[in-house]
Amino acid sequence: MIAIVSPGVITADIDRAAQKVGLMYPPDPSSSNVSTIAGNISENSGGPRGLKYGVTKDYVLGLQVVTPEGHIIRTGGRTIKNVTGYDLTKLIVGSEGTLGIITEAILRLIPRPQATLSLMAVFDDIVQAGYAITNVLTSGILPSKIEFMDQASIRAVESYKPMGLPINAEAVLFIELDGHPLAIRDEADYVYKLMQKTGALCVQKAETSDQEEKMWKARKLVSPAVARHKPTKISEDATVPRSQIPSFLKRLREIKDKFDIDLVVFGHAGDGNLHPNILCDQRNKEEMKKVEKAVVAIFEAALDLGGTLSGEHGIGLMKKSFMPMEFDQFSLEMMKRIKQAWDPNNIMNPGKIFPKPGDRLVLR
Repeated sequence: MIAIVSPGVITADIDRAAQKVGLMYPPDPSSSNVSTIAGNISENSGGPRGLKYGVTKDYVLGLQVVTPEGHIIRTGGRTIKNVTGYDLTKLIVGSEGTLGIITEAILRLIPRPQATLSLMAVFDDIVQAGYAITNVLTSGILPSKIEFMDQASIRAVESYKPMGLPINAEAVLFIELDGHPLAIRDEADYVYKLMQKTGALCVQKAETSDQEEKMWKARKLVSPAVARHKPTKISEDATVPRSQIPSFLKRLREIKDKFDIDLVVFGHAGDGNLHPNILCDQRNKEEMKKVEKAVVAIFEAALDLGGTLSGEHGIGLMKKSFMPMEFDQFSLEMMKRIKQAWDPNNIMNPGKIFPKPGDRLVLR
């Protein structure tokens, strides 16, 4: 129940290969059909199934890495349990290419669920949709996915490629249940009633695999659809504790109104990982001033609610000036010491993650 892969393998191909023997590689970032596994490991990528199954770090058992000084090392191994020495595997995962080059990975696979069943719930208030998510998560049922789209993303998809989404809705939730066919049928009935009780205007169950596929295709189309609206798309992934999802959605609505920006919100709402996207024109300096302030407000809102700057995209160049908002000086210093120990000549992605005096927000 493991897969040994080279770094350039496309992530979705791993899951397709696992499917042939009744297994699954759960991490499924939206870019899975084009992104490489080593890239996903370097960013600790997530995806819709992160709600139930976790993210990339939960499936990396071991790595082969070329260090910045030219040594080839192996971390972890093929066993599920391994507490021998420091966990260097988890240190490399999510390090954004600053500590070494991944040349091989040992991945954990799990049994593929027997069946899936999906629902779409339509709401006339995005905050109410947030409460619906909380109610599902505290109901004793754990869906494999709960995805969120606001009205702007719904309309963008319908303009890009009509999928039959309700363009007058303030928000929609896509919910997938997986497991034994009889069990998920009962769970779907319960979630259906729960959505209605929480104020959904309507709830639709996918009756066929084609209908189910169409639902999830609509969600996958959001990013390319909104990108057509304006020349510049600022994509964020601030993440909050799941109990704070309704409050975060409310804060995002307030930020949109306060700064009068074109803000589109969608994402993996089931695990608190939303993607506020600001659509703008980088050539318009006055507009970009508002956008900068809005991005800062989004980060502040997430941190105020006990969240984090990034759930799966990483820090890179853009967010490094905000690291002191989340970490105290000594915590950052400890990270820098690790970087110095692994990469004494500072040749691996120099300038990323760690802020320097005078660093400003970089919008790209």
